[in-house]
Amino acid sequence: MTLPDEYELRETLPSPADFIRLRRAAEMAPRSAAGVERGLPNSLFGVTVVHGPTGETVGMGRVVGDGGTVYQLTDMAVHPDHQRRGLGSAILAALDAWIDETAPPNAYVNLLADVDGFYERFGYEETRPASKGMFRRTE
Repeated sequence: MTLPDEYELRETLPSPADFIRLRRAAEMAPRSAAGVERGLPNSLFGVTVVHGPTGETVGMGRVVGDGGTVYQLTDMAVHPDHQRRGLGSAILAALDAWIDETAPPNAYVNLLADVDGFYERFGYEETRPASKGMFRRTE
């Protein structure tokens, strides 16, 4: 997947500050700075998109899991000022390509989606009625 010329996709995790900033800009649930500092290094793989003219990180996504049986795509975000340019598609394609290259057969790849129709284009399917996603937050 190609990006517009002014963007570069990098196989690297965002800095904790960029992670928090992008989640806030994309109106995603906040994460504590302590949690981000602890969690980011435990990622299996991650990508960022950098806007060349400004050097700003404007997109991110990462894969977490056990590296063998379960992989979860998470923290997919593109800053609203840079959406609708194919950045999210490029991020997801890079994450999927890494999983396809490294995961053993029959690994389970999952995600929680806040956007209808986007992930389906990449072959992701709802799990209902066979299963349902659930969550809880710590205090």
